[in-house]
Amino acid sequence: MSEKAILFDTSRCTACRGCQVSCKCWNDLPSTLEKNGNPSTGSYQSPMDLNGDTRLLVSFHEEAGGDKGVKWAFGRRACQHCGDAPCVQICPAGALAVDEATGLVSVDQSKCIGCQYCHTACPFDVPHYRADNGRIEKCTGCIDRIEQGLDPACVSTCQPEALKFGDRDEMVALAQERVGYLHGKGYPDAVVYGEDEVGGLHVVQVLKYGVVPHGQIENPQVNPMVGLSQIMKPVTGAVTGLTVVGLAAMFALGVGYKRHTVAYNPETQDTVDVATGEVVKHGDGQDTESVREHILENLPKKGGSDE
Repeated sequence: MSEKAILFDTSRCTACRGCQVSCKCWNDLPSTLEKNGNPSTGSYQSPMDLNGDTRLLVSFHEEAGGDKGVKWAFGRRACQHCGDAPCVQICPAGALAVDEATGLVSVDQSKCIGCQYCHTACPFDVPHYRADNGRIEKCTGCIDRIEQGLDPACVSTCQPEALKFGDRDEMVALAQERVGYLHGKGYPDAVVYGEDEVGGLHVVQVLKYGVVPHGQIENPQVNPMVGLSQIMKPVTGAVTGLTVVGLAAMFALGVGYKRHTVAYNPETQDTVDVATGEVVKHGDGQDTESVREHILENLPKKGGSDE
């Protein structure tokens, strides 16, 4: 099977949200049945962002201009299935993986430990925590359907054919052709999004009014701290150690990198300076006082003095 991709053409989208409903139906994701369970926000968009119960949503963006004084710029909020997926790189449990047959990023929830580091690493802020089962939710690309020769659920329900699915090269070519057509129709800001971003996305988009109006990120970048997970693997020396030690080390993703961030390896009973790999102390990892003293001793002195 060749590398696959979903094509989303915003110029064809009517924001019917059939894709959003089909995603919930196929993946058995709950929606509130309570009256006014989703409070009014003044927007047609619902919900206002992805959450543990919603893997895909259609976003609504009003732009000034157009024949009627407003331009509706609809968007798609879901996993972009990065070619160079930082969530896969950082996952300490191996719950996230790139499907070799399609290039889509799959999720094995039986392995997910709910650490949420994939959420921190994602440049699109996509994976979200689901409280009732303690696992991460995100679009899987419906690999289970693809393996049976079916299109992803969202694609199968799209009446105006704003969504298509097929070989990635073909989807990119269709997107480029459509953008050329839109330019000729007076939409000079129309662009192809996903051809090269983050190693090449497997959700390729035709953005009629440009990147930002449709709620996408210009030049998305992978957090450089994602590489820390790769550094910690040889330090821990084992996958089992990484589950505990890697999580502690990668906490720097959420709070900002600290020069003297330390992590405890229960297998070797070493407390390691993440920045240098130096063993700070050997013994009980709960004994933090000596670690604190080590850090204070090694902090740079003001003005270069020894005081």
